[in-house]
Amino acid sequence: MWLLFYDPFKGDRAMKKMLVFLIMVFLVAFSACSHKEPEEFVYVKGGDFVNTNANYYEKNVTISDFYIGRYEVTQKEWTRIMGNNPSEFKGDNLPVEMVSWYDCISYCNKRSIEEGLKPYYKIDKDTKDLNNKSEYDDVKWTVMINPGADGYRLPTEAEWEYAASGGQMSGGYTYSGSNDADEVAWHWQNAGDEYLTGDWNWPAIANNHNKTNPIGTKKPNELGLYDMSGNVREWCWDWYGETESESGSSRVWKGGGWLGDVSCCEFSYRGKFEANGMGADSGFRLCRDK
Repeated sequence: MWLLFYDPFKGDRAMKKMLVFLIMVFLVAFSACSHKEPEEFVYVKGGDFVNTNANYYEKNVTISDFYIGRYEVTQKEWTRIMGNNPSEFKGDNLPVEMVSWYDCISYCNKRSIEEGLKPYYKIDKDTKDLNNKSEYDDVKWTVMINPGADGYRLPTEAEWEYAASGGQMSGGYTYSGSNDADEVAWHWQNAGDEYLTGDWNWPAIANNHNKTNPIGTKKPNELGLYDMSGNVREWCWDWYGETESESGSSRVWKGGGWLGDVSCCEFSYRGKFEANGMGADSGFRLCRDK
């Protein structure tokens, strides 16, 4: 009698529905517990500053989760998006340099558009930024943030320092990933033909053929980030001044470079430069919101 009521396809449909349900449950659970970072980016788990050398240690500054580039932006990456290479020292795997803060902002938006992301910045080239107090900056674009944008951006100074200090995995180092600058950083003493000693000396640096070096050739820090100490100075979003200043005459740079003193490679060191400034030791790395 049971044959009169048996549907040979009913069981298959039930099994298919159950299979689809289980797949959906798995995908939701997987996405909730995983953080798949964009290619060549590192997921940085937020929190309070752990490294006691940080400027923000015990200052009630909590960092949200974000992504940051594993490496400094290279000349190959820059050329692909911008169609030119302004760098003094040429090489696909070398960090791009001779770029101003405005150049980096433009790159962020162009790369975002290229990859189908919403540009992070609103750039008004026709309106002078009244918050820019510099007498030397002849550009002074007004740059604002697009709320909710998922595109590329510069790190804030606090984000940069948090990532460079090792985040929640910090070993308490002075430089990004070590207490020995030579392990993690290209600086004026080791970025040329021979290791220089004594006081900083430009003729000695020039004669030693100091320059940028390929990305990722020194030891990474605790988060797997390379060259956050040394190689090129890295632009940040912030005005140079008090925390979260809304105006100023210079933008912050961090990390030191091949031309600078070892002390500039300390992750806590704060440098400044007019936003239209550029140099053969000035580059950047990218961030994205989680």
